[in-house]
Amino acid sequence: MTTAVVADDAPLIREAIAAVLESAGIKVVGLVGAADALLAAVATTRPDVAVVDVRMPPTYRMEGLQAAVQMRRLHPRLGILLLSQHVEPQYLRQLLAGGAGSTGYLLKERAAGIAAFVEAVKTIARGGCAFDPQVVSALVTSTRAADAVAALSPREQQVLQLMAEGWSNAAIADRLQIIELLSELVG
Repeated sequence: MTTAVVADDAPLIREAIAAVLESAGIKVVGLVGAADALLAAVATTRPDVAVVDVRMPPTYRMEGLQAAVQMRRLHPRLGILLLSQHVEPQYLRQLLAGGAGSTGYLLKERAAGIAAFVEAVKTIARGGCAFDPQVVSALVTSTRAADAVAALSPREQQVLQLMAEGWSNAAIADRLQIIELLSELVG
């Protein structure tokens, strides 16, 4: 029998997910509302899969996703299904570093229904993967952007950083001791 831990900060969502899983024959061995409780529950119950909300207390940023990365490192055979309203590709690359097996990321509002959700959990528990196409698109786009920035020279990265901070061209030139060639050529 497949076992699962469910982690979501909203008690109603957490209980609903557990009820869906239990009705499909998946034994829920833990229900938690925070990332630290998730890590403890996985360590003690050793489930086949963890269903994890990305944003959890205390800051509601990416505690769930960060916990997923930590669980993957501590429990490499654990299936992890991220279930969220948000696409957060930042830590997803770390989670997928060893391969996409036993991993999934579905968006709550785009879930294709109860049967598809249960099938995704079972697929992940068996070592497969299940990703929402919007998540895949965001991951590919963020990877391309990261690759483009990585291709810049250190000096170009400095200029880009200063631009992102809102510095003017003249201020950037002054700060980096760059001669504004264009103004010299035109002037």
